[in-house]
Amino acid sequence: MTLRLYDTKSRQLKEVASHNGATSMYCCGPTVYRDAHVGNLRTFLLADLISRALTLSGIDVSLVQNITDVGHMSEDFQEDDKILTQAHIEKIDPYEIARKYEENFHKDLSRLNIRKAMVYPKASESIEMMLSMISELIDKKAAYVGNDGSVYFDAHSSQGYGELSGNRLDALKPGHKHEVSEDTAKRFHADWALWKAAGNRTQMIWPSPWGSGFPGWHIECSAMSMELLNSHVDVHVGGIDLRFPHHENERAQSNAITGEESVDVWVHGEHLLFEGRKMSKSSGNVLLLQDVIDRGFDPLALRLCLLENRYRSQMDLTWKSIEAAHELLLRWRGKMSEWAENEPSVKPWEADPEIESAINNDIDTPKILLRLRGIEKSEQGNKRALFLYADQILGLNLDAGIEEKVLTAKMKELLDARSLARSEKRWADSDDLRVQLEGLGLMIKDTPEGQTWN
Repeated sequence: MTLRLYDTKSRQLKEVASHNGATSMYCCGPTVYRDAHVGNLRTFLLADLISRALTLSGIDVSLVQNITDVGHMSEDFQEDDKILTQAHIEKIDPYEIARKYEENFHKDLSRLNIRKAMVYPKASESIEMMLSMISELIDKKAAYVGNDGSVYFDAHSSQGYGELSGNRLDALKPGHKHEVSEDTAKRFHADWALWKAAGNRTQMIWPSPWGSGFPGWHIECSAMSMELLNSHVDVHVGGIDLRFPHHENERAQSNAITGEESVDVWVHGEHLLFEGRKMSKSSGNVLLLQDVIDRGFDPLALRLCLLENRYRSQMDLTWKSIEAAHELLLRWRGKMSEWAENEPSVKPWEADPEIESAINNDIDTPKILLRLRGIEKSEQGNKRALFLYADQILGLNLDAGIEEKVLTAKMKELLDARSLARSEKRWADSDDLRVQLEGLGLMIKDTPEGQTWN
């Protein structure tokens, strides 16, 4: 079977192409001025699932995932520069900020069992390829130098602009949240900056044929994807929030260079809510992977929790759902250990038609997990082999076994104290002791029979 994914541009399932047994992929990477939250990680998990599905079918995957470490992360150049702002807050060099959070990003990918990309190009180290592409766009009359010394893409030069996002140029109004009011410099208000003149800025700027400055947001991904993937991307992955303007503008730039559609399939992961609300710094509900780990959960419990929902469906993540996923993960790992003893295995894994169909029909992970629950309850004798087959996609390390841990004297003391507090109905003390126990890595549950822990 051939992998089919939902293509945002055509609004239908589309087969993923391979060329001589290989497929190229590009995934928009992190903006490294802060740690990636779990919503960001859901997008990177999507790229991993697609890569695993292709690999399982025998296709080599060339995945490029960029690191955005150059100043502005949007088209709004009136905003404070996020990296420079964070550098000022932490009182360290802006490049140290970028490397610090890039390292944290790779650590989180590893803890989520997300396989490494072929290459992680940094925007700050790819300036020359951006300048080369901008020069070519000017030569092709798709870009121009504004009277402010910045270089702009001519939106009207793009045939089919808006087919990805559904936005028409004649309907875009000045003052859109992704644009700035530079009517004196731009020919049309929806044109966007490819290269921004430095102005008063003194850090993170580079020389160019048009004067010192820094790259616009969208040109980075066009330059890196076209250069590193031989001017064509079979599958382009990103969060739904990047569909417009970032991916629409990226598509216009890349197509202007190649003279054809530069991306076959555009795949977007949907928004992730947390406890019923959009994650935001102002709301104080931004959830990091480290927060999950600090509560005593296996980081792969988060991966399992995200897999319970289709990648292109909006999801509401909760602590209860993460806890349930953690318990399911432990149960399945325990079962795998039991099955290893009781099932003589001829093969390391065994394919299952239902799981294969779910994989290849837009990576239906909820259906895969439903199938595994059915296999777990069945009487068939090849459960472990089927779970191992599914785990090549799920990436949950189901064969890892369960690490036995011994209660420390401190844990025993706190558990006894909490049990006493509950019997005496000292609920505030009970809650305080729960926090202390969870801080030590225990998960506490209260049942009609009393408290339990793991």
